[in-house]
Amino acid sequence: MEETISRMAGSTNGSMKTIADITHMAAAAERPVRQRTTTYEDVDAERAAAAGRFDERARSVLPLAVGMVGT
Repeated sequence: MEETISRMAGSTNGSMKTIADITHMAAAAERPVRQRTTTYEDVDAERAAAAGRFDERARSVLPLAVGMVGT
């Protein structure tokens, strides 16, 4: 999940969160985690697997994206 509108407007808030990041935040708040579509339906297995693969690679590309902020 990534919120970029605020950052494009010059804010330092709004940043990419991986599935692991969101799961950790939910656990800290003692809240359940459930991946949903934009219409709040359950995500099918193929889509969940694709998100998991992205999550595994996200940290390796994140430094590149952070370096581009403000350029």
